[in-house]
Amino acid sequence: MKTSINNKNLFFVILFAIPFIWISCDDDGFLEEKPMDFLAPDNAYNTEAGLRQGINGLHWSVRYDFFFGEEIQEHSSTYKGVGTDVAFHGEDPNSTKFVSNYVNYFTSTNGIVREWWRRPYRLIQRANLILQYVENSDESIWSSPAKKEEFYGEALFFRAWCYRHLVSNYGDVPVVTEVTSEAKTDFIRNPKSEAFQLMESDLTQAIASLPDRGKEEDPGRITKGAALHLLTEVYLMQQKYQQAVETSTLLIENMGYAIMTNRFGSAGNSVWGTGDVFWDLFATNNQNLADNTETIWAIQFDDPSVIGGSNNRGGRAWGPAYFRMGNTPDGFPAFRGELIDGKYTGYSDTLGRGVSWIRPTYFMSHIVWGADFNNDIRNAKHMVKRDFYFDNPESAYHGQLIDFSLYPASAGRDAIRDSCQYIYPFFLKFFDPCNILENAATSGNGAGFKDVYAMRLAETYLYRAEAYIQLGQIDKATEDINVIRKRANATPVTADKVNIDYLLDERARELYQEECRFFALRRTGKLVERVRKYNNNPLTPGLNIQDYHVLLPIPQEQIDLNIDADFPQNPGYK
Repeated sequence: MKTSINNKNLFFVILFAIPFIWISCDDDGFLEEKPMDFLAPDNAYNTEAGLRQGINGLHWSVRYDFFFGEEIQEHSSTYKGVGTDVAFHGEDPNSTKFVSNYVNYFTSTNGIVREWWRRPYRLIQRANLILQYVENSDESIWSSPAKKEEFYGEALFFRAWCYRHLVSNYGDVPVVTEVTSEAKTDFIRNPKSEAFQLMESDLTQAIASLPDRGKEEDPGRITKGAALHLLTEVYLMQQKYQQAVETSTLLIENMGYAIMTNRFGSAGNSVWGTGDVFWDLFATNNQNLADNTETIWAIQFDDPSVIGGSNNRGGRAWGPAYFRMGNTPDGFPAFRGELIDGKYTGYSDTLGRGVSWIRPTYFMSHIVWGADFNNDIRNAKHMVKRDFYFDNPESAYHGQLIDFSLYPASAGRDAIRDSCQYIYPFFLKFFDPCNILENAATSGNGAGFKDVYAMRLAETYLYRAEAYIQLGQIDKATEDINVIRKRANATPVTADKVNIDYLLDERARELYQEECRFFALRRTGKLVERVRKYNNNPLTPGLNIQDYHVLLPIPQEQIDLNIDADFPQNPGYK
């Protein structure tokens, strides 16, 4: 059982109840008002416990804003690769949502563009507030000097995390290092070099302050390893490849992490088969085990009925909407299930009811696996469900593999077969078959509580490989990539095949559903090229991406409100 501070629900947030109000004594002698009966920074952040709750709030925000939050499904789906080379929106390929058409979607008034701007800055404001109160706190409130430094380092990490998002998405952005306590209408777009400088400074200080792996008090807390991992990416974004090699090497070799190569934890509990070590990495409750040396940072989930809990909506977002397929060839509902004790059971209580928000491209589901399609354990049947069966005892086809050739053309066979949403390979990393919310069959849900990796060591190896490729040290890059491929039971790659495109292919095989694909494609200069080449949305192949889409538009509301300073739009946008 986890400690009382987070218990997977790291995030009961006092901070969200705090209005940013400062009331002080003026020159005429008016009394300074100090809030005593409601939450405000002065009475919430004057103890170690209160500041801990503030840190919890930063974790909560990251989980809510970027990892399957209840009200931001489109935001989370886009964050996870919709509209790139690996995924598109399957529910409606002609949608005006979910990056189904870059020109129509990425506009200065688009809600997701606005949220990708707002959410990091809200988190930066909260981090700056905590930094201010930690820095100015009385030493007597702390259980130890190290705890004060740890809290400070954790807040610095989250500020850097946010600026990584902002710079990747928008380029030059305002660099805000102090609490904004009143209306401000004269922000400027600082050169992104200043944001990078701040990120480097924050993360370097965080590395010195944060605990080593295994020394943190609670699962999900930020450690030196997470700060090193993020700093490596920040170096890659700046083309500081030698520094990226140095930080990634320190993390790989000296911080107590290692790639998992043997079965561990709840091994063998796959409902699809016996599983393997890659399955174990994603098995329920395995992410925070002490002997899982690959976890750098895992986002914590728990039953929403627990204070601070939240569900992981992996099944709902990633899963095909199989139940919308219609009838069997003999006219019965294809996925009705069996009525037991007044409830239909079958696919709905095993797989929930997906909505096809994140459908893999053909590149992701087939091309990227190449000759290792049947060997690579990352593509094993218990990791990617490719076979679906009729599920209705009233039909003669009950239990049979769905074969679209069974449908005559006159019955709309091609329309059913070619649909983006009914049946497609379902990647199961963050889904938990047979362990979903009980209302999955009736409410369109399908969520569970499996923890989600934000960072793991396999990506650190691929970061270092990327740096080596850019430095022209292909042999070393090949060695790092083959560490990952060996664990996957994939054929080792030879140096003559290794380049940035191969590196991105390997990231897709290893990190699909985990990475923000936009960041990797922008960083390597491959976003436009690979979206055009691989995104096979049937109505808008290549999604109408234009060269200027390497950056997002600045939200129009930001430009309109900034009345006292020029705030230029990114090129290509109105």
